[in-house]
Amino acid sequence: MVSKVEEEEVYRLENQVENGGGGAWEYLCLVRKFKLRRSDKVLKYGFSILNDPKKRSALGPEEWDLYEQVAVAAIDCQRLDLAKECVEVLQKKFPESKRVGRLESMLLEAKGLFAEAEKAYSTLLEDNQFDQVIHKRRVAIAKAQGNLSGAIEWLNKYLEIFMADHDAWRELAEIYVSLQMYKQAAHCYEELILSQPTMPLYHLAYADVLYTLGGLENLYAAKKYYAATVNLTGGKNVRAIFGICLCASAIGQLGKGRNKEAKESLELQSLSALALEKLYKQQSSPKILLLSSMLRSLKVSL
Repeated sequence: MVSKVEEEEVYRLENQVENGGGGAWEYLCLVRKFKLRRSDKVLKYGFSILNDPKKRSALGPEEWDLYEQVAVAAIDCQRLDLAKECVEVLQKKFPESKRVGRLESMLLEAKGLFAEAEKAYSTLLEDNQFDQVIHKRRVAIAKAQGNLSGAIEWLNKYLEIFMADHDAWRELAEIYVSLQMYKQAAHCYEELILSQPTMPLYHLAYADVLYTLGGLENLYAAKKYYAATVNLTGGKNVRAIFGICLCASAIGQLGKGRNKEAKESLELQSLSALALEKLYKQQSSPKILLLSSMLRSLKVSL
């Protein structure tokens, strides 16, 4: 993950290059080092260097890294003619390279030749099953064809090998939610919370899934994770605070026989309603009347 200081350095260099102050190569190196996607800028600055024989020869062996970087950027920008030029140069220099083979497969994918790309990726994985990029490209192919069950299958296979990839867990969770497979999505968010317990986004998403699943036990758990989100965000996450009100209201309707828990839920509901009112008033939001109406529908008084 890129730090704020590193991100500021990238933007500083980007502005410098854009305004004619030089430093294009340094900028491209930073983008590559931090694994950022600035495809339009990479294509623009990278191709200008590659088209200048003097600048290109000054790069030494790093010339080939730039060809690869520009090829990927060109694919991102759908400049497949430029991507093909870069790939052909690399094929000539490294005819047996699996890394270049990956670029060829990506080019096939970009052209919409999914069957050919999938076959090429499968062949490459036979040589190296730990190639993360290729695994992710297979997921992308499935999603591009609207094959979400296929994307789920590839993501699960990927996560068997790379269990610590938070982005993959999150992507899998979002696919499950889109298919209303909430129990499976809940498992993904549990994995994310275990690995990054201070990330409020995961607590909030998990709470949403639990609330959607419904049932008294899930509602109690959802309330706790909404409360954790509020705590982790310094009491400023409106969605989480409103989530507490929703949970408390539902618990009040379903859990009448559990007096102690129901009473605690009502108390928390009142506190959450007051916190919402305070936040909306601080922002001078014209929606304060709408908020009051919504809370009344939940039988909460401000």
